[in-house]
Order: sequence, then structure tokens, then C-alpha cells
Amino acid sequence: MPQQKSLDIITVEAAGTLAGLFNERVRRSPNGVAYRDYDPSDGKWRDHTWVQMSREVARWQLALIGEGLVAGDRIAVMARNCPEWVMLDQAALGLGLVVVPLYTADRPENASYVLNDAGAKMLLVEDMPQWQMFSEVRGQLGGLLRVVTISPFAEDTNRADRALVRALPDWLPPPSPSGEVMHLCASDDLATIIYTSGTSGRPKGVMLSHFNILSNAHSCLQVIRVEQCDLLLSFLPLSHTFERTAGYYLPMMAGATVAHARSIQQLQEDLLTIRPTLLVSVPRIYERVYTGVRTKLEEGSSLGRYLFDLAVDVGYSRFEHQQGRTPWHASHLLWPLLNKLVARKVMDKLGGHLRMAMSGGAALPTEVSRMFIGLGLPILQGYGMTESSPVVCTNTFENNFPSSVGPPIPGVTVKLGENNALLIHGPNVMMGYWHNPAATKAVLTNDGWLNSGDIAHIDEQGRVTITGRLKEIIVMSNGEKVPPVDMEAAILRDQLFQQIMLIGEGRSYLSALVVLNPRNWESLALQYNLDPSLEPMLNNPRAKEVVLEKIAHQIRDFPGYAKVRRVVLLALPWTVENDMLTPTLKLRRGQVLEHYKVEIDELYAGH
Repeated sequence: MPQQKSLDIITVEAAGTLAGLFNERVRRSPNGVAYRDYDPSDGKWRDHTWVQMSREVARWQLALIGEGLVAGDRIAVMARNCPEWVMLDQAALGLGLVVVPLYTADRPENASYVLNDAGAKMLLVEDMPQWQMFSEVRGQLGGLLRVVTISPFAEDTNRADRALVRALPDWLPPPSPSGEVMHLCASDDLATIIYTSGTSGRPKGVMLSHFNILSNAHSCLQVIRVEQCDLLLSFLPLSHTFERTAGYYLPMMAGATVAHARSIQQLQEDLLTIRPTLLVSVPRIYERVYTGVRTKLEEGSSLGRYLFDLAVDVGYSRFEHQQGRTPWHASHLLWPLLNKLVARKVMDKLGGHLRMAMSGGAALPTEVSRMFIGLGLPILQGYGMTESSPVVCTNTFENNFPSSVGPPIPGVTVKLGENNALLIHGPNVMMGYWHNPAATKAVLTNDGWLNSGDIAHIDEQGRVTITGRLKEIIVMSNGEKVPPVDMEAAILRDQLFQQIMLIGEGRSYLSALVVLNPRNWESLALQYNLDPSLEPMLNNPRAKEVVLEKIAHQIRDFPGYAKVRRVVLLALPWTVENDMLTPTLKLRRGQVLEHYKVEIDELYAGH
């Protein structure tokens, strides 16, 4: 494990702004490694020190000034996580420009809506093919004055593109002799407009100030220890508020190093190469690791499964004892052996140096957190939203209740409003929605309380547990209310199910759209003498009966009226690419309902 160093946290006062935070870190740690990224030209990882980053940011500022951009103008970035993302962001923030991040996986029509709504004058993309994806909506992007590609492009690019698009090496001026980064912004200035994923309807632009984000990062560092020796592997997109605050500004505030992963597909290899000490992720990544481990165990010996489950049970019991919630147990004496035989092998697949993982963006299934914690990796689940910069609550090392999202972070206050909606107040609460006062008024009171839209419970110790989403409650025709997210989470604990969505709004009974795991279906089918190939079984009545039995077992603890009576079996997963998931991997319920309208109508035909 890396050797511990003393903390060197930059305060909100010392930073002043996000650009000031960067300048202060350069001043304090000029030769420290700021970023690490993979150079495909020579197949090696390379380091960027803080002073090297500063010199590049100064070049970017000169180029931005050369485009005639002035304070308050919006510029957009649609690129994977890389040092150039940071360079543009810091150069723009220092000049008082407003940064609008876009998801690289987003569809051109969605991205063009954001560009137009924000009035972006410049766009940074990775390469010419990415820009050419906008060809069908090019006529809607008249506000763009400049597009810059990080990679060079071919000489035979058409004339219209060459007038608008510049390759980064040609766009950047030579390094300035002074290399000084300009700082022309104030703490309360608008720093960024981040468009919410939009699980239904058009996304809204969340306005966050420098102070909103700075205060949020600093509050997190008061309860979660991050040191200069820490190394983070950044793989969530920087367009996601959680990654931007917790995986970019927070490490800068602490002086830690950030390595930019090549891709999610290469994450396993990057973990082994980079060997990070900290991970920041949404539950989906932890769930993938969990599913992979469980699948491999099912294919192995019964002894292997027994030892693994024993290691998790003993490890979790040790965790509960260390938290002061349960007494010591004699089984804890087995831990050194179980750690060597089981836990270390799993942790080594994650690089072997992880000391902490953070999870946010959605609820982390209990069995997933239990496995990781039992194997010795503390996962700290938190809660937040884009409108709160984003962190509101988090568990800590010393007070980790995996079933909750922990108490609010310092400076943030929460309370319950009408229908037990969680209300949030603090310096992290957004300025409002961009050019949308009606939407702002709907969620933000005059005295600054933000209505999260999430249903919560707050215990006597101030810990918050999210119990549902106001807009996602299914109200059946008999007036019974069903929390679909909770029930879906329970069903997904069975590895047969890859994805699921409950339906039944205004109906007399519940049904479900179910994406099955083909490999797990194969083993189940053999038990019931059914065809192990999934496709021929999608409309098979007996296959549907078996699936309904599995669902019923998983939701047996829910009220009797919350019974799933019919299903549509599916083999094609819901993805960002087919527009069924948002770029942050949340289910677009409206899109799914529309796509499967015919199948849903058949479920309720005659009822």
C-alpha cells in the first residue's frame, strides 16, 4: 500500500473559485503528479505534473481569447475523460466562461438540444468522426462558432467542416513565455450548466456556481479522508456531476492523483495496471463485478462456493463488530485464512491497493455492498443529485450503515416535507434551472430549500434512508400504491434477471417487462426440461410461469396486492444506445413504455 502522507486540503477560502483551486494546487504541488493517461501512440501510461498542466491551461486560455469569447459565454465539451477535458475546463473557468458537459454516448439530437438550449459557442469533441455524427442535425447548430477536435483529422475533410472545425494541435498557440493562468471569475459566478439525464421529457440545465461545487467538495473531505498519496481511477464520465465533483475537483483539493481509464470495456485491465486506492462509481459497476463473481462461483465447485460465502459472512460479521454494533465472535479467528484463500484473490483483481470505494447516483443493492464489505473493501454509499452539486449525504468509515445513505455532510441540512419528500438546504444547492423559472420554482423555495423528489426516512441519529421516488410510485386502479424501484431491486437479486421494469399504473394488477440473463436461463431451463436457448422460449407459457414463480419468491415480503401476474420476456438488453437508459444508466421508463406499447396492451387485453 502507498505510504501515508499528511493532509494538504485547500480550503474554500484559499481557493475562492474552481480556477483558484487549480492555481493554488499548482502553487502547492508544482511537481506532483496531477493526472495519468494512456498514450496509444506508444502504448504507455504517461504522467502530467501540476505545473505541466498549468502551462497547457495557459495555452488553452489564449486560444479561447482568440475566438472572441468573453465572460459568461458557454462552451461545451463532448469527450471521454482525459487531461484535455481538464485543460479546457480550467482554461474556461479562469476566463469566466461557463462549461456545458455532454455525454459522449448521447444521441446527436439530444446533444444538439443541449447545445442550442445553452447557447454554446464552442464545442470540444474527440475526433472528426464524432463531429460527423451531428451531420443530420447540423442545420440546428448555427450558434456554434468553433468546433475543436482533440485528434488531428484527414486533409480531405470537406470545406464546410474545415471552416468551422480545427484540430487541437493547429488551434492551440505556442506556449506563452510566462505560462500564467488568468483568473477572471468570482465565487458566486455561474461555473457550469449540467443537463439532467431526463428520464422523461427534455433535460433541464442545472446552474451551479463555483461556490456550490467548492463547498460540496470541501464538505466531503471533512468526513472522507483523501490524501496526496491516493490514486483514483476515473471512469465515470466527467459529464456526470458525481464524477466531476468527487473524482475531479475533490482530488485536486486534496492533492491526489487521478488516472483516466481508457474505457469501461478495458476497466479490468486498467485496474490491474493503475492499482488505485480509491474508486468513485455508480452501483452498476459494482453490480457487474458482483454478477461476474457469482457466475464464476456457480460454474465452480460446491467447496469453492462454500468457502466464498463463509468468507463474506465472517468478513461482514467482523465489519459489524468493528462498527461497534455486534460482539466479537469466535468465527473471526478464521479471517486470516479466509482472507488469504478468498478475499485477497478478489481484491487483487481490482488492483490490490483499494482502501475505499464510494457509490452514488442510485441505490446500491444490499447483497452487492455486503459482498464487497465482507471481502474487506469498505463501500461508502452516499446520496445526492445534480441540483445539489451533487453530494447531500454519505456514510463514513466509522459510521457505515450500508442500508442507508448516511447523515448529511457538514453544512448541509435535510428535513422531510409533504409526502415525506426529502428537502435539502445548504451552500451546494443550485442557482436554478437555466432559462426555466417555472421548473426552478417547482423544486426550489424562496428560502432555498430544494425538493429532491425522493421519499425518505430520517432516523434519530440523523441517518437518511431513501425509500422511493415520488414520481415513480405506481398507483393501481384499486388505489393501492406500489414502489417499483424497491420491488425491482428485490427481483434483480436473482441472477436470472438482467433488467426489469414493473408496470401497472391505473391497472388492476401488476405486470413486468423482463430482460433475462441468457447464461442463467440456460441452467434454469435444464431444471424444468425447457429449451436452454432463450429466443425460442420468450413466448412460451411454461417459461413465463417459471419466471413468475421466481419473481414471486423474490417479492414475497411485499404486500399481497403487489403481486406480478403477467410478464413479457425479453432477450435484448436496455442500453444507452437503444435509448432505453439515460447516459447515467437510469431507466427511461417513458421510453420503455412507448417502445413496448403493443406488448403491454396485450398483457391487459380483456382486463
